[in-house]
Amino acid sequence: MTKYNYIRWFDEIGKDDVGIVGGKGANLGELTSFGLPVPPGFCVTAQGYRKFIEYAELDEVVKLLMESVDVDNVDELTNASEQIQQKIKEKDFEPQLKEEILSAYREFSENINVKDPEVAVRSSATAEDLPDASFAGQQDTYLHISGEEELMKHIRDCFASLWTSRAIYYREKQKFDHFDVALSVVVQKMVNSEKSGVMFTANPINSNTDEMMINASYGLGEAVVSGIVTPDEYVIDKNSRKVIEKNISEKEYMVVKKQDTVGTEVVKVKDILGEDAIKDEALSSEELQTLIERGLKVEKLYGSVQDTEWGFDKDTKEFYFLQSRPITTIKSEEQEKLITLVKGLPASPGIGRGKVKLIKDITEINKVKEGDILVTEMTNPDMVPAMRKCAGVVTDEGGRTCHAAIVSRELQIPCIVGSKTATKVLKTGDTVTVDAVRGIVYEGEVLKEKEEDNAVKSGGVSPIANLDELRNLFAPTTATKIYMNLGEPELIDKYKTLPIDGIGLMRTEFIFTNMIGAHPMYLVKTGQGDLMIEKLSEGISKVAQAIFPKNLVVRMSDFRTNEFRGLKGGDEVEPIEANPMIGWRGVSRYISPEYEEGFRLECRAMKKVREEYGLTNVTAMLPFVRTPEELKVVKEIMAEEGLVQSKNFKIWIMAEVPSVVLQAEEFAELVDGFSIGSNDLTQLVMGADRDSGILNNMGYFDERNDAVKIALKKIIDAANKKGITCSICGQGPSQYPELAEFLVECGITSISVNPDTVEYTKRLVASVEQKIILKKLRNLD
Repeated sequence: MTKYNYIRWFDEIGKDDVGIVGGKGANLGELTSFGLPVPPGFCVTAQGYRKFIEYAELDEVVKLLMESVDVDNVDELTNASEQIQQKIKEKDFEPQLKEEILSAYREFSENINVKDPEVAVRSSATAEDLPDASFAGQQDTYLHISGEEELMKHIRDCFASLWTSRAIYYREKQKFDHFDVALSVVVQKMVNSEKSGVMFTANPINSNTDEMMINASYGLGEAVVSGIVTPDEYVIDKNSRKVIEKNISEKEYMVVKKQDTVGTEVVKVKDILGEDAIKDEALSSEELQTLIERGLKVEKLYGSVQDTEWGFDKDTKEFYFLQSRPITTIKSEEQEKLITLVKGLPASPGIGRGKVKLIKDITEINKVKEGDILVTEMTNPDMVPAMRKCAGVVTDEGGRTCHAAIVSRELQIPCIVGSKTATKVLKTGDTVTVDAVRGIVYEGEVLKEKEEDNAVKSGGVSPIANLDELRNLFAPTTATKIYMNLGEPELIDKYKTLPIDGIGLMRTEFIFTNMIGAHPMYLVKTGQGDLMIEKLSEGISKVAQAIFPKNLVVRMSDFRTNEFRGLKGGDEVEPIEANPMIGWRGVSRYISPEYEEGFRLECRAMKKVREEYGLTNVTAMLPFVRTPEELKVVKEIMAEEGLVQSKNFKIWIMAEVPSVVLQAEEFAELVDGFSIGSNDLTQLVMGADRDSGILNNMGYFDERNDAVKIALKKIIDAANKKGITCSICGQGPSQYPELAEFLVECGITSISVNPDTVEYTKRLVASVEQKIILKKLRNLD
C-alpha cells in the first residue's frame, strides 16, 4: 500500500490505471511490471491535479470561462485559454500535495543516489493514448529539469498545459467533455540519449503486422518527432528478424541538453560526433537486433501491435522504453501490398493518386487532365497551369529549390524530384500513388487508409481549414519578421491566417501565366495593354487586400527568355539564348527598348493598385539587378509612371548577383530594402546550377558554404549601416537551423519562406533569438 495520496511509483500502476495516472503513466507502469527497461520515476496523480484546482478555487472559474467559448472563434479561444493558464500558474500548491511531491522527489534522489537529479516532466492526460483517440502531444513535456523549485514550477506548467488552445480545440472536436479529462504528471529519470527513435511493431505504411519498422537518429528523440532530421529507417520481417528494407539518411542535426540552462538545443552532428557520423548508421547491427527482440517482447506482453519511443542512454549503455501505446491505424482487412516503382527526393509532402501523364516537352502539356500525375524531366513556368490540375508531380531532375519543388509546395501538390528514372519507368496511363512523405511512387491506388486515419484524428474536419486558422495561437513572437513567399494570388485565402508579418515575395509570373497568358510586348503591339494592367492589378490587389495593412512585396516580372517565349506572341519577340538563367532578365530587360513598354504596363498596374484601390501596403521589388547605373535608369522610368520612391512608396531590389554584394553600400544608397535571393546568389557564387540534381547531391548548392555566408553577411552589414531593410527569401533559413542563427546574429530584419515552413521557421527564429539574448546576458556577467 502506498504511503502517498497523490503519488504513484511506476511499480504501483499498470495499463488499467489510465483514470489515475493518464495514458502515458499507465503504459510506463505496465512496461515496468513486464520487467522491461524503463527510466525510473513516479506520477503525480490526476487526483493531485484536481486537488490543486480545488485548493486554488479554480473549478468554477474554469467552467464559467469555458461555457461561453466558441472554439471556432480564434479570439475567444485564445482569450479563454490564456486566462485559464495564467490563473493556474499564479496559484500555490495545496500544502499536502506539495509536500508529497517534494518527498517523492527526495526519495527518488536517494534511490538513484544523485542529489537533485535531472528528470523529464511529462504531461499524461487521462484521455490520452486510448485505443480510439490520440491525445499525444496535446500537453507539454519538459526535459532536463533539476532541483525542487524547478520541478514544482514545471509540474504547475504541465497542469496549465491541459488548457492550451490546441488542447481545448482538440477535445472539442473529439467530443470529449473538458471536465472528464484531468492531468497526471510523470516525473522520471532523464535519459542521456546518445541515440533515440521510434519503433512500430507493425509496418504503419502498409499495415503489415508481419513486419516492424524502426527509426533511429542521434541525440534526443525530439529531433525525429519534430522533423528536424530524417532518421534512419529499417523495415524488419518479424518472423526471420531480418532487415528487408533499409534507408540510411544524412543526419546533420541532433537535439541535446543545453550547456548552461534548462532545456534542449539543436546542434550539428559533425561538431559532436564527427563528419562521418552524418552518413553512418545510427544503430549497430547488435543494437538493432536488441531493439527487434524488445519490440517483439512488448507486443507479446501487451497482446497488440505497439507504437513505442526508445532512447539509448550513453551513460548506462542501455535501451530504455520511454513510451508505448497501441497503433490505432492498422487495418483489419487483407493487408495492402505495396510495389515500389520509383524513388526520389520528397520535395512537397503529401500523398497523391492518379494516372500518369508523361510529358516530354511543353507541346504535350494539354494532355494533362484533372487528377493526373505529371511525370517529366523537369517542370518550367509554362507547366504551372497543368500542375494546378495534378494530384502529384514526379521529375527526373532537380533538388529542393528547383521549380517543381517550389511551385508544388506553394500549390500543396505532392512532389518528388530527382528520381533519375521516372520518365523511363512510368508510362502514360499507369495508375500510381505518389508518397511524397517518403519519396516513393507505388504501383496502383494505395495508402488510402493512411489519409482516412488522419481525417479521423483531426475530428473529421479538414486539417488545413482549421489548423491554419489556429496557428497564430501557437506562434511565438519574434523580433525578426517572418514573411511568406506567394505566387498564385488565389492561394492567399488559404494562407492568410498563417502567423506571418506580411508577404516578402509575391511572384508576378503566376499572374502572367494564369491570368494574362500573353507576352507584354504582344499586348502592346496589338493594343491590348489595358488587359495586362487590369489582370495584373487584379491579382496584386487580391493579395494586398487580404493581408492589409501588412506589407506586400511584389517582385516585378522575372521571366527568362525561354519562359517568356512560352506566352502568347512570345516566340515573335523573344531571342533564343544559350543560357537564359544568366541572360536577358530582370532590370536589364526593363530598360531595354525591346521591353521598356512592357515594363511600363507593369508600373501602371502597380500604380492602379496603390492609387485607385488605395492599397498602399504594396512595395515594388526589382529582380536580378546587376549595376547601380541600370538601377538609376529603371527608377527614372518608374517615376515617369507615377511610382516615385518616397516614404510612402518603397523600392526594394533582389540581392542575388555577386556584383550587388561587392557594391552593397552603393546599392543601399539607392533603395529602401534588399531581399536576398539565396537560390540565385548561391548558384552564382558557387557556379552551381541550382536545378542540377548531380551538383545538389554532391553538396555544391548549399547556402551554408563559407563563401555564400561571407556574401550574405556583407549584404546584411551594408543594409544595417545604411539603415534599410534586409530580408531573405528561400528555403535555406528554414532548412538549416544554423543558417537561420547566422542570419539573425548578422542582423537580418526579416526572413521570407514558403507557406509549408512558416510555422516551423517562426519557432526556429524565436529559439535563435532567445539563444542570442542568453549569450549577451552571459557576456554581461
